[in-house]
Order: sequence, then structure tokens, then C-alpha cells
Amino acid sequence: MAFEDNMGQEVEQTHFKQCDFQRFNKALRDETALLQSLQRNQQLAESGFVMGFELEGWLLDQAQQPAPLNQRFVEQFNSPLVTLELAKFNVEFNTKPRPLASNALSEAESELQQHWQKGQQIAQQINGGSLLAIGILPTVTPQHLSSVNMSEMRRYRALNEQVLRLRKGEPLKIDIQGHQHLKHSHHDLMLESAATSFQIHLQTPPELAVRHYNASKIVSAPLIAIAANSPFLFNHQLWDESRIPLFEQAVDVAPHPDSPHHAMRRVTFGHGYLTNSLVDTFQHNLDNYEVLLPLPLSPSKQMLTHLSLHNGTIWRWNRPLVGVDQQGNVHLRIEHRPLPAGPTIVDMIANAAFYFGLVRALAAQPHAAEKQLPFVVAKKNFYRAAKNGLEAEIQWLDGKPHKIQTLILQQLLPLAYQGLALLGINEKDQQRLLGIIEQRALNKQNGANWQRQFRQKYKLEMSQLTASYAARQQSNLPVHQWPL
Repeated sequence: MAFEDNMGQEVEQTHFKQCDFQRFNKALRDETALLQSLQRNQQLAESGFVMGFELEGWLLDQAQQPAPLNQRFVEQFNSPLVTLELAKFNVEFNTKPRPLASNALSEAESELQQHWQKGQQIAQQINGGSLLAIGILPTVTPQHLSSVNMSEMRRYRALNEQVLRLRKGEPLKIDIQGHQHLKHSHHDLMLESAATSFQIHLQTPPELAVRHYNASKIVSAPLIAIAANSPFLFNHQLWDESRIPLFEQAVDVAPHPDSPHHAMRRVTFGHGYLTNSLVDTFQHNLDNYEVLLPLPLSPSKQMLTHLSLHNGTIWRWNRPLVGVDQQGNVHLRIEHRPLPAGPTIVDMIANAAFYFGLVRALAAQPHAAEKQLPFVVAKKNFYRAAKNGLEAEIQWLDGKPHKIQTLILQQLLPLAYQGLALLGINEKDQQRLLGIIEQRALNKQNGANWQRQFRQKYKLEMSQLTASYAARQQSNLPVHQWPL
């Protein structure tokens, strides 16, 4: 069964009254108090290390343009692990949660590869098109991102209405300064659908969760640099991972700096490390974020449905999630959100191996990494790495600046091997997957660098670049082996 949260539920209404907000807020307070009680009384579910993945993909037509056919696609795929996304040309693939040990990474890779191959066949049957995993589709235009192409689910229209309500009807504004400068205004939430990701879920024993969560923030910078795959948006060359500023601005509920909502943006790197429990984040949600979707949910506070839904409308790049199983056991897990989709399945699993190894090794060190690297520095590292990729320079735990490529090769890969060994991942998978990270760093060829260099060399239109990228993705050769 896939990891789930209540953002996946369909809704009965898209318009809300003040009484709806009052009812929802009361339930949210009750459920937050319940979660705190469970944590205080050590009643959260005990577990080892458990992992899961979400992969967002694009449906394309034969001309490499977005194909708004996800309803037909999901119906034909007929699996609870494959779901609709905001835009009609996006779909999401989930893997089953599995213990993070032994052959878990290669098993998840095989599962995801099987889903993807079946998806390719279905896309071909529907319109002769294809399925693509990439951070931002080079051929997507503002015209594609219109409400006409919003998926036929009321929850998305309700979310769109509420974001625009808080913005008092003002359009969303994109202003990204990278290799080029892009400024754009948009009148609905569909901008968000231009950014597609590969999300990693990590459940840990409760007593270890805070250290792993803080480590997830610290390693976000080198992870985004090595995995960057989104250099273009609307025919502009921007950041190596342009999804980061795009998504932060695409769901900005505060149209003005003096807005009461401005200080707490809905998409953020966060506001500090945690010191006590992942539960503290849910109290922060209650205290600082206005409810967007006051839906009529289950009256049973033991299911924590209101708390989960509210958390699902706050998109931290590293986000604690709460889950409740069929027996009513409550667990907390970490969702690592910065990484883009693509370039291949094996590249994404290698990224996950690097992430798991790094956070496990850092969390196991006797001197906490978060005591060595101030949060404000970890945050600066993240945005530098997203903007400049493997050319970025960041400050590490020793307080010194490092070229991120050198840091990965000399310090982080050995750490990742230690972490995967602690988790019990088999040595063959360690060598194979971290070897991909090593070669990518040595060659300085992640998806962003390949796209940029390939387009520049051959002076390609975006549809030609997309076709060339798609052909190489279908080979499943890791991106460091893609020829220029």
C-alpha cells in the first residue's frame, strides 16, 4: 500500500463558509493535541527504517507537447499506486513502503521500472505518445498551464480558489534571475504543475527522527546539485534546478511583502532545525498557517485527517508527514521533496541511495551535524546549489567553503557508504548506485548540464531537445553516460 496523505482525497465542495473554517480549526486543534499526547506518552508506532518513493511524470504527444490525457491513462493503468496530478498531462507513480535494508533499493528500482514500462505502453496506446520523467518539460508553455488543463478533481479547483482568495484575486508572479531573467504573471495555480519531482519517504524509529530530519535539511544542498535536471522554463535558461524558485513562487499566497501571510510562505526550506520531535512541526502549522481547505472530513480525531490535510497544503522541501494504518497506529515519516524527476529510473534510485546513506551517517555521528552547521547556512547552501548545481560553493560542517563537486567526491560519498552499511544495504547495490553518483560528479554531467550543453551544441528547438532527452531516457543508461 502506498504512503498516503489527505491531499489525495476527493472533495464534495469547492466553496466554503466561515462556519466551515471554524469547524475545521477546532478539529485541527484537537488532532494536534492528540498527536502531541501520543508523542509524549511514547505511543507513536515503533519501526525500523522504512522507505517509499513518489515519481511525477509527463504525458506527451508525438510532437513532444504535453498531452492532457491523465484520466484515461490512470483508468487504463488501474492501480492504486498510480494517481492523477494537478495538470491533466501529469501522473504520479508510487512504490510500496518497504524496510530499508538488504535489497530494498534494487527491489524498488525494479518495481518502479515495471510501472514505468507499463505506463509507456499505455501512453503509446492512447495517443501514440510517451511518458517522460524530467524536472521541467522544455516544451511546456504558459498556454499549456491553463485551467482548461486542470485535472477533473474538485480538490484542485478548491485549492486554486483558496490561494487566489488569500491573494485577493491578484495573479501569481514569477520572477527568476538565472542565466537569463524570466518574469511572468499567471492567473491560477497551474504554474505549480510545470515542476515535477521524485519524492523520497523515510520512516525512522521515533527516537531517531529529529536527527534524520535535520540531516535531511543539511544534505539537501549536495543532493540538489548532483541531481539537478530543470535548467529551462518557458524557453529561458534559469537555475540548474529551476523547480525550486518556480514552485516557491507558484504557490505564494502573499501578493505583497506587508501581507499578514508573507512571513510564512507555503513553500519553504523551513524556519530552523527541530530540537524535540517531528510533532513540533504540526504545532507550528497550527500557529502560523491559515487553513486553505476546510473540508468536511471524518469526525474521528484518531484518524488525524484534518491535521494531515492542513500539513498537505504546506510544502516544506523537507516535510514531516503523519500516517495512520488500518489498525489505528500512528507513525511519522520524513518526505524529502527537493529532487526532480529523471533523468532515468536508475539515476533516481542512485539519488535516493545517496540521500539515505548521507542522512543515516550524519544522524549516527556522536556530534550532531546541526550543531556544526547553522540553519541559516544550510538554507543558503540549498539555494546556491539549486541555482549553480555542481559549480556551487557551499559551507560544510568544518565551517569552511567547499566546491560542491569536490565535497561530494572527497567527503560525502565515503559518508554515504557508511550510512548504507549501517542500514544493511547489500554491497553490490552500494557500489552500483553510489558509483553512479561518483561518475556523475567526476564528469560534471547531471541532467541539467546535459540538457544545457546538448541544446547549445546543436542549436536545438525545445521539441528537439525533448525528443533527444526522451530517447536517452528510454535506454535507462545513467545520465553520466549520455553522449553529447
